[in-house]
Amino acid sequence: MKELSILIPVYNEEKTVAQVMRTVGNACPEAQIIYIDDGSHDSSLEILKQNAREQDLVLTKPNGGKGSAIRMGLEHSTGKYSVIQDADLEYEPSEMLLLLKEAKEKNVKVVFGSRFMQKNPRAYLIFLMGNKVLSLIISILFFKRITDSYTCYKLLDTNLFKSLNLKSNGFEMEAEICAKCLKLKEEILEVPISYNPRTIEEGKKINWKDAVKGILMMLKIRVGISASTHSSSRET
Repeated sequence: MKELSILIPVYNEEKTVAQVMRTVGNACPEAQIIYIDDGSHDSSLEILKQNAREQDLVLTKPNGGKGSAIRMGLEHSTGKYSVIQDADLEYEPSEMLLLLKEAKEKNVKVVFGSRFMQKNPRAYLIFLMGNKVLSLIISILFFKRITDSYTCYKLLDTNLFKSLNLKSNGFEMEAEICAKCLKLKEEILEVPISYNPRTIEEGKKINWKDAVKGILMMLKIRVGISASTHSSSRET
């Protein structure tokens, strides 16, 4: 069994995905890498097929949102731990190994890479404040301080990950993963990571509507209502 499976949802990322593939492959050469094309209508899928290593998986599906792509990839995950990596250049792939190291050394099943545990001069104010509000809400709901509930870098024991029975299709997946771990009283270890955010013009897709869906997801899980399988979010 490989130690690490990396889930990479892809939607219209032809400008960055080849570089992401090289960087992730170089940083984590022993990992199982699963690319999930979420119905891209640019050349992303062709780039994935051309650049994937022999041991990698390239999956494709109709567009359904980032959450639906993660759920599809997770079905094929065989590593002891699984982690999410976006198909852009906002995160530093070598830091996934930091999360893995912490999980093993601290004997925990959940490690989040937090963008806000150290000063980040590149963070855009509107996204910074949105993330802080979402993290404050989930911290209050579940009586556990979380600094970055919407970080992409979420590493979980794969058996635990699959047992969460995730339902989200869109960006509310981030809230669902965090809230369900807290609901189960799993310890979430946060470690600081670097972050190089892109602008909306450069392709950033999350918006205020996704934040509302995330809050609703947190509330549903807090009061024990099953997460809806429906989401109008259609972009990864």
